[in-house]
Amino acid sequence: MSMTVQHPSTPGSDGTPESAGVHRLLVVDDHPGFRRGIVALIADETDLSVCGEADSAPSALEAMRRLNPDAAVIDISMPGTNGIELIKMMLAERPKLPILVLSMHEESLYALRALKAGAKGYVMKAEAMENVLSAIRTILTRELYVSPKLGQRLIFRAVQSAEAGNGSPVDRLSDRELEVLQLLGKGFSTRDVAAELHLSVKTIETHRANIKQKLGFKESGEMVRFAIEWVTQEEG
Repeated sequence: MSMTVQHPSTPGSDGTPESAGVHRLLVVDDHPGFRRGIVALIADETDLSVCGEADSAPSALEAMRRLNPDAAVIDISMPGTNGIELIKMMLAERPKLPILVLSMHEESLYALRALKAGAKGYVMKAEAMENVLSAIRTILTRELYVSPKLGQRLIFRAVQSAEAGNGSPVDRLSDRELEVLQLLGKGFSTRDVAAELHLSVKTIETHRANIKQKLGFKESGEMVRFAIEWVTQEEG
């Protein structure tokens, strides 16, 4: 069941709500522990506050409409609609909303897709506590935030694709199919992938079949070997 939490405004010394100079953030993540950590980190800042929390795409959209945040911080991996699709849905309603993506996935795997969807920044969860505040302040100025390492890789990939005249074979995959391929490449079984993404085994089997067809593999073993090699290359 989806959940939203609204945070009351922090009153000033005269009892009025917090000043207009404080930027209000919506935090979207289905892992309560991590979400609370980000909320607590933001709460210590004088220029930032959390106006609400959500744990799914439907609750995030509802909270955005009701709370009108200045920016959103969202996870990519969520049950049902994933974070990249959520970015597209949020921006369809609020085109100028700055969105920062926090993800457990290595930035080379998903950052470009997130930025293409309209996000203004991408931070890996492993580095979130160190970089999330500067990332939030960057996107609030309408600038992009990516790590220096990722910036170099994105430039290299763009040049490489232009020279080759096409992109990577995995560019044909949907965002969810890419998630499935990445987990298969890390050694997850179909059942493990289903548990990780909070989806049914049947749904993952359908994604596997689509991946195999789009990448031109006849056997599932070939696809899994490709997944392992691809993840090793991308994360290397």
